[in-house]
Amino acid sequence: MSESKPAPAEFHAKGVLCKNGIRISEQSSIDALSTRGYGTLEDKVFTLTFYEALYLSGKSMLETKDAEGKAMDFQSVLHTYEANDKNAWFNYMVYRDLRSRGYVVREGFGNAIAFRIYERGTYGKDTAPYLVLGVQEGKPLPIVDLASALQQCQSQKKELILAAMNRRGEIIYYSVGEMHLPV
Repeated sequence: MSESKPAPAEFHAKGVLCKNGIRISEQSSIDALSTRGYGTLEDKVFTLTFYEALYLSGKSMLETKDAEGKAMDFQSVLHTYEANDKNAWFNYMVYRDLRSRGYVVREGFGNAIAFRIYERGTYGKDTAPYLVLGVQEGKPLPIVDLASALQQCQSQKKELILAAMNRRGEIIYYSVGEMHLPV
């Protein structure tokens, strides 16, 4: 029997750990990443979020080093992320699942909106039609938070998607909308 080799990565980037993610400095990597919907450019610094870095590391597309130049593996990056965010694993799992389904996933904003999701092939051409609110089995979500997220989505003419992760790590998605009962 022949030993199977992992498929070659589309590209390979190198990054350095910083306070809020992984900083990328090589221009060809920045171009490759940004056209695929990864990272953000702020003050001439291109940074991947921790969940983006974990996803790319898991696909052998990113090599990360700490500030002293020591190589960081997936677990090291994850532990650093967990020190900054108690929902690190959950965010990574949802991000990974959505990316594996072919969506471009960008960081969310306010009211617990974890992510913005772009339809396949529309990133950079149109706005994200979906906003994702994440919930974990066993962790209550106040109805006020759900109503607020729904109101925010409706005011932006976007659809709210509830990403619910069970204790086994399986993620199920629900479309959330306002229900009107006849009087």
